[in-house]
Amino acid sequence: MRIVLVGPPGAGKGTQATRLAEKLRIPHISTGDLFRANISRQTELGKLAKSYMDAGDLVPDEVTIAMAKDRMAQPDAEGGFLLDGFPRNVSQAEALDELLKTEGIELDAVLDLEAPEDEVVKRIAGRRVCRKDSAHVFHVTYSPPERDGVCDHCGGELYQRDDDSEETVRTRLEVYHTQTEPIIGYYRAQGLVVTISATGPVDEVTGRALEALKSGQ
Repeated sequence: MRIVLVGPPGAGKGTQATRLAEKLRIPHISTGDLFRANISRQTELGKLAKSYMDAGDLVPDEVTIAMAKDRMAQPDAEGGFLLDGFPRNVSQAEALDELLKTEGIELDAVLDLEAPEDEVVKRIAGRRVCRKDSAHVFHVTYSPPERDGVCDHCGGELYQRDDDSEETVRTRLEVYHTQTEPIIGYYRAQGLVVTISATGPVDEVTGRALEALKSGQ
C-alpha cells in the first residue's frame, strides 16, 4: 500500500505511522528522518538543506521533494510506503502526484487522523520531559510520574519544552490549518481520504486505522 498520513500536531501521527508501517510491512518515510539521513550522510541534498536550515530559512519544497523521490526509489519501498509529514502543503501534494505519475504508480489512501483541538492542546501541553534523558517522557494527566516533577527512571528534573507550551501548540495548529489541512480537500476530490478518530487508546486507534484502510480499498 502507498499511504499518506495526515493529522494535526498531537494527533499521534508518529506513533501510528510506526505501528501501521510495521503491520503493513512497508517503510515509514518521515520528513524529519529524510532530513536527518541526508544531512548525516552529507549528500548533496543534505548539504543544500543544511545550508537553508543554518541560515534560519525554510527548506524549499523542491529539496524536500527530491529527498522523498530518492527515498521512494529505494528497494524496500517497491511494494509501498507510508509518508508522514510529506506532503505538507498542496503544492507538495501536486508535485507528489506528478512524481508518482512518472513512475506509473498511485496512492492507495490518505489517512486523516482527526482529533479535537482542545484534546490536542491537552496532549502536547501536558508533556513533561526528563532533563537527564529526553527519552523519558511523562504526561501530567495520562502518564504522571510517581513524584511530581521527578523522573521515575533516573530522578532527573521533569520540565515542559518551550515548543510544548499551550501558546506554541496553538500557533502550530494555526499553521497546520492554514498550510497542511487544505491537502485533505485536495485528496478528497480524488476519492483517497479515509478519516478516523485519533482519540482513545493507541491500540484502538491502530485497529481503527487498519480497518478504515481495508474498507477504503
